[in-house]
Amino acid sequence: MDVGTGCAICAKHRGEGPLVGPLVWSDDLVVVSHRPVSSPGTGVAPGYLFVESRRHVERWQHLTREEAMAVAEAGWIASRVLAGHFATPHVFSAIVGMGVAHFHQHVFLRPASTPGSVPWPESGTWPGAVTVTADELDLLVDELASTWAAQLRLERRDPGGGRRP
Repeated sequence: MDVGTGCAICAKHRGEGPLVGPLVWSDDLVVVSHRPVSSPGTGVAPGYLFVESRRHVERWQHLTREEAMAVAEAGWIASRVLAGHFATPHVFSAIVGMGVAHFHQHVFLRPASTPGSVPWPESGTWPGAVTVTADELDLLVDELASTWAAQLRLERRDPGGGRRP
């Protein structure tokens, strides 16, 4: 259920407000998008996704079982898509829920070029971090969305994720 104008993520799902970023994938339960470029002429670190419940719910424990399973699958696919596209072994996931009272999971990578001295939560924000423009971000998200669709097709054919006992 949409709670109207009071929730920034519900507004985002309607295509309104500063949180709107390029859509990677969505279904009836989950929306996956990339962090947006915050203002014209600036850039954003590539490979920072949000997995959000479509229904307005504040916390992980308030999701239905079906929503929790959909979120878990989306987070798993997001990590595989990012790791494969950016050839990095480091993809992080965090559910914090302190800034916006609508369930959302951060899934983001640590580029291989990031110095070891940079703390993991700052992987995309340190002064030497790679950024992309809005146009580059749109192209990147098109590629990620295509990879996502291919991953879903593979998973539906092979629910074990390519692993055999």
